[in-house]
Amino acid sequence: MQTSNLQIVYLLLGSNLGNRKEILDKAINLLSQKVGVIILRSKDYETAPWGVTNQPDFLNLVVSIQTRLKPLQILEITQSIENQLGRIRKEKWGARLIDIDILFYGNEIIDEPNLKIPHPLLQERDFALSPLAEIAPDFVHPVLGETISELREKLISIS
Repeated sequence: MQTSNLQIVYLLLGSNLGNRKEILDKAINLLSQKVGVIILRSKDYETAPWGVTNQPDFLNLVVSIQTRLKPLQILEITQSIENQLGRIRKEKWGARLIDIDILFYGNEIIDEPNLKIPHPLLQERDFALSPLAEIAPDFVHPVLGETISELREKLISIS
């Protein structure tokens, strides 16, 4: 497997079906085995669904992981973990057992057909910004040039 220098990757995990806490814990365990060392983990956040709103509430959290893997390798592994834990992709933004999104990969900007980093909708989603602000409040968004705390405050003020 190709490796690069150590990077910090921020991942958003969410679940709104089944035993959400147990599924998230299993996902974190698999991420620590397959992606790298988990540095920080936010608390769990109970959040209303976004996009498609007629579904159960989500449990969301963010982890930071120190890794040598490249972004596309991480995407492949996170999708494999989702499948292993029983995710079935039916509708965009629909209910799911597990969802793992790559929010940031260091300060890199990646624009591939199947992978956009930073996550393009991050600044619109408090369910991602709140747990991220807990563990990385001063991290500067490499495209928007604002800290996570600033982005969250801006989102809250317009809500």
